[in-house]
Amino acid sequence: MGGLKSDKGAYFEKLKSLLEEYQSVFIVTVDNVSSQQMHEIRQSLRGEAVVLMGKNTMVRRALRIFLNETPEYERLLPHVKGNIGFVFTNGDLKDIRDKILSNKVAAPARAGAFAPADVWVPAGNTGMEPGKTSFFQALGVPTKIARGTIEITTDLKLVEAGGKVGPSEATLLNMLNISPFTYGLGISQVYDQGNAFPPDVLDIGEEQLLKTFSSAITTIASISLAVNFPTLPSVVHSFFNSYKNILAVAIETDYSWEAIEQLKDRIANPDAYASAAPAGGAAADTGAAAAKEEEKKEESEEESGDEGFGGLFD
Repeated sequence: MGGLKSDKGAYFEKLKSLLEEYQSVFIVTVDNVSSQQMHEIRQSLRGEAVVLMGKNTMVRRALRIFLNETPEYERLLPHVKGNIGFVFTNGDLKDIRDKILSNKVAAPARAGAFAPADVWVPAGNTGMEPGKTSFFQALGVPTKIARGTIEITTDLKLVEAGGKVGPSEATLLNMLNISPFTYGLGISQVYDQGNAFPPDVLDIGEEQLLKTFSSAITTIASISLAVNFPTLPSVVHSFFNSYKNILAVAIETDYSWEAIEQLKDRIANPDAYASAAPAGGAAADTGAAAAKEEEKKEESEEESGDEGFGGLFD
């Protein structure tokens, strides 16, 4: 009993030290992961992350003890269920996530296992003798005899994703040397600096965040203006709307100030400001006409000069 208490105390201390040393934790699922594969995963993460396993009851008890000093650990408790473990890191979350998920191994189908994806039997020659045709027929696999062996004529979905692999399906897949499943660590939750969130949050880019933030600011500003309740996003709009109202009042009344005098003058005398554009356009047209006249004059002089030289040489 003393040794058991000592082991439990050592585990509590290790878990606490890792939680204090590392700011991020991946809660990973370890279904169908062998001890050899776990060893390889630890090796691939060495220097960047630490993997810790443990019984859920022990982990939950330890976390509840730690809550007195660090209440944020309560966000981990709901996710300590099933066959899970922890990966502690201070590295880039996306990079570590990719390394965790990249370590996959192919595995044969086992009877009673649930298929994580659709299982297909491809068309082609199986190399099996015709005596096993009845086995294929029992599973509804279309076959024919070609050159003394069984040939599957069309691709067939043998097991649907989420379905249970039956004994006959497992036997057939093993006979065909098909290992349809890949197993490795999965990620159920991410804990980072006191916050817990699903792993797909890591795929949200900066551009998407800015777009969502901008949309939220616009919505807040619209609501604030509609209910006439000032908020930080609506202050700028309120300021400019108020300034427009002041301009409208000043134009309709005798109230004036230096900055609005030109605007009032433009409204009172539009022709004076509009005449500037035609004048500039007329001047441009006059200049273009003068240039054309000059070109014609030069061409006529060149033609007369050619005739003079022609008479001289004649």
